[in-house]
Amino acid sequence: MNEIVVGLDIGTHKICTIVGEVRPDDIYVLGAGIEPSRGMKKGVVNDVQALIAAVSASAHKAEKSSGYQIRRAFVSMAGRHIASLTSRGMTAISSTRSIQEEDLDKVMDNARAIAIPHNREVLHVVPRSYTLDGQEGVRQPIGMHAFRLEVDAHIITASATSIANLEQATEGAGIFVDRFILNPLASGDAVLTEQERESGVVVIDIGGGTTDIAIYVEGTVWHTAVIDIGGDHVSQDITYWMHVPFELAEDVKVKHGHANQKTVSALETFLVEPFGDGMPQEVKRKDLAMVIEARVEEMFELVHKEIKRSGYNGLLRAGAVITGGSSQIEGLKDVAATILKCPVRLAKPEKLTGMADALKNPSYSTSVGLLRMGLDFDIGYEIDDKLSSGNGSGFASLLSNFLRRLLPDDSGE
Repeated sequence: MNEIVVGLDIGTHKICTIVGEVRPDDIYVLGAGIEPSRGMKKGVVNDVQALIAAVSASAHKAEKSSGYQIRRAFVSMAGRHIASLTSRGMTAISSTRSIQEEDLDKVMDNARAIAIPHNREVLHVVPRSYTLDGQEGVRQPIGMHAFRLEVDAHIITASATSIANLEQATEGAGIFVDRFILNPLASGDAVLTEQERESGVVVIDIGGGTTDIAIYVEGTVWHTAVIDIGGDHVSQDITYWMHVPFELAEDVKVKHGHANQKTVSALETFLVEPFGDGMPQEVKRKDLAMVIEARVEEMFELVHKEIKRSGYNGLLRAGAVITGGSSQIEGLKDVAATILKCPVRLAKPEKLTGMADALKNPSYSTSVGLLRMGLDFDIGYEIDDKLSSGNGSGFASLLSNFLRRLLPDDSGE
């Protein structure tokens, strides 16, 4: 039976609620609600009541279009407060049996048992690879024999305050948070091919407030980071340069923006009405491109620096896959390829059916990815029952299955 999943993507510019039926080969979109975001800035809540109203409006639209009552959802998480580190866990295995599910749960728990500041919470623990009695690079150890099982895990943490405020706003809108999912992980799940994951690739999700990065090597996540520059910074630059309101600057960026001034004709112009009572001014598109290019170059230079800092820059044979609402600036791909010095692909969600036309856009990669990553979770009342009865092991098993989706299946299925 196919699962109906709800994804709630809370961004700086928009809030998108999607109700979808997750099927083996696609996602059938039953309904969606898109609402301008209020109460968020750079992935952090700055007005809880405004955000509650915006989330409620988005959910109501999704309920109306899908006919499905939304009580719970997988919710996106981003922001400069996100951090990551690597940890190892180890557990002993009885010589009388092969490795079982409970052994993976135990070794992951041991990897998670690290000291983190009291004001931070673990968001994800992603297994990168396993080691059996010194044999490294094992992807799926279940059924194998060993005396010692080790895991190399990527741990993603977030500010406890940011998590609490976002949860308060979501639940204030009447929606229980099944789980927070990091933006670039959701986006990567929606836009990457298996070949790209295996070959080594960096997902760059450019939003309004931040640019989120996830590096995939050998089929799983090896590094994540959040850069504090997004599409809003481009619009702010245009605001100061043209002396226009932010909303007009955003509109100019979308309609006339270009990130590579060398490819823009010096003859192209457009009219803009600045602040005050002055007449509309004629602006050269090439001059606008110069302003945009400077900020986009800075953005990708910071991305490149982060990739080099991770130490995995030499492993990205598939290059970079860029998505997100602010990735659609004309010429941005060329600037990225020049600075990152690797193949670059612009991506949007694929394999969507049903009421999906509006969602086949880079702006909704995270939104769609939330549904895909929720595939192995039972979002029905079974989780509620297990949580309320105190059966933590049942929930841990669901969580373990969810995390293991980030590792490829050696069976080839």
